[in-house]
Amino acid sequence: MEKQSVIHNTFVIERSFPKKPGRVFAAFADPVAKQRWFVGDHKVETFKEDFRVGGNERVLYRMDPKSPIGAALIRNEGSYLDIVPDQRIVMGSTMAVNDRLISAALLTIELVETASGTDLVCTHQAAFFEGADGPQMREAGWRQLFAKLAEELSRP
Repeated sequence: MEKQSVIHNTFVIERSFPKKPGRVFAAFADPVAKQRWFVGDHKVETFKEDFRVGGNERVLYRMDPKSPIGAALIRNEGSYLDIVPDQRIVMGSTMAVNDRLISAALLTIELVETASGTDLVCTHQAAFFEGADGPQMREAGWRQLFAKLAEELSRP
């Protein structure tokens, strides 16, 4: 049997934040806040976000040279497919490393108000192509991003 050229995967991450849904939603909607938690310490070359249904996002950044993939250029591009303020964000996106497409994904972020703040439910459905980082690394990456989101939400 030939090696599968595309790996399909779905994972769900649930995370609770002690902030109201509006505050969590704003961390996705505000490009300055999103760049802080989404790109972090990487060297940003481009960060453009048009946060509206039909709007696009384009992020180019260089990894730390000490990372497992060296100073690779990462390109994330996506389109917002559905936005319900304070409740839901749906985005279709692609990721490339050094101009080589490694995945295409559908990302759904749901925000559910709770007595103590917000439960975030992230459903990530993707096709990973040859040489991709793979589902386990992508899930670990999103978990790290949500830890950075928690830091962002603790800002005054």
